[in-house]
Amino acid sequence: MRVFQNSALYPAYLRRLESLRSRNWTFEQQLAAFLRDGFGAPHILLPVIAGHAEAFFTNADDQILQRQWAQEHGIPAAASMESILLAQVEEHRAEIFYNLDPMRYQSDFVRRLPACVRKSLAWRAAPSPRADFSAYDLLMCNFKGILESYKKRGWRTAYFSPAHHPALDPYGYNADRPTDIIFVGGYSRHHRRRRELLEAVAGLQDRYRVAFYLDRSRFTRLAESFPGRFLPLATHRRPNKIRRISRPGVFGMELYTALSRAKIVLNGAIDMAGEDRGNLRCFEAMGCGALMVSDRGSYPEGMVDGVTMLTYGKPLEAVGVIEAALAAPERSLEIARSAHELMTVAYSKANQWRQFKRLVDGL
Repeated sequence: MRVFQNSALYPAYLRRLESLRSRNWTFEQQLAAFLRDGFGAPHILLPVIAGHAEAFFTNADDQILQRQWAQEHGIPAAASMESILLAQVEEHRAEIFYNLDPMRYQSDFVRRLPACVRKSLAWRAAPSPRADFSAYDLLMCNFKGILESYKKRGWRTAYFSPAHHPALDPYGYNADRPTDIIFVGGYSRHHRRRRELLEAVAGLQDRYRVAFYLDRSRFTRLAESFPGRFLPLATHRRPNKIRRISRPGVFGMELYTALSRAKIVLNGAIDMAGEDRGNLRCFEAMGCGALMVSDRGSYPEGMVDGVTMLTYGKPLEAVGVIEAALAAPERSLEIARSAHELMTVAYSKANQWRQFKRLVDGL
């Protein structure tokens, strides 16, 4: 099975990626640097990680990477990013096109795929009311509510899960965890529940070592700048007690290092998630051997309150759950180890790849 997997970069990650590569590197060298850093690792298929010739991976929105490939294959510098991606699919003779960026490449693109492509699959775990995914043979994610919304539009769907990257195992076995509580994620005025949660937990900073790695929105950065202080942007600013323990966002191996040095990883779904749970941070936190404390909801199989994680209801409840966990370190460690075992066994890359092949065979 010749698989072509396309992904996309989070804009805030670009700065880190630029520090990891040189612009005069080949396409393969640049791609290798990205894959080594593990950004989005739970989504990357096993054949890509293993370097199999039958698998091709790229980030089609990475202009430096893509134009390097185009240059190496004699494609004019003025070629569009879409035409470069189509040329890559054709050159690879891909039978399966698996897209993690379907909002950018919707049905009109799928209909232009070369004839070698037998099936097209996409991952999308967010409401997409104005999107057209009808040309895809299968839409996948691990949020059942999202899948149901796609199904109502007549699209074929399937449950598919992120997986544990084996490169995280050294992080998972780390016993030196000087940070008591960590949160990593985006911050904007639209994250209402997240702001309430962070403000409540930030109140623990006088007794525990708490760190928030926040990727601030553009408006939040502006509101907190010197000129922004004189603008009516108060709703975009972080409360002072959050700001005191905030650090810049972290990605890739820097993220995994931060998670592996924490006893507790605080997690919370964003407002649009409904009752569905199982965002990428769940897999990363458990894979790095930390105790995950997350909000109640419908989680993937094996993520069970009191067994592989701890849950809270309202934001203030999270404070009590965290304090109780830190007061019972042996029980907390047992839960964290059970979570790590769940990742390495049930959510292994081998299992993810077997599931992917079953879904393709069923089309």
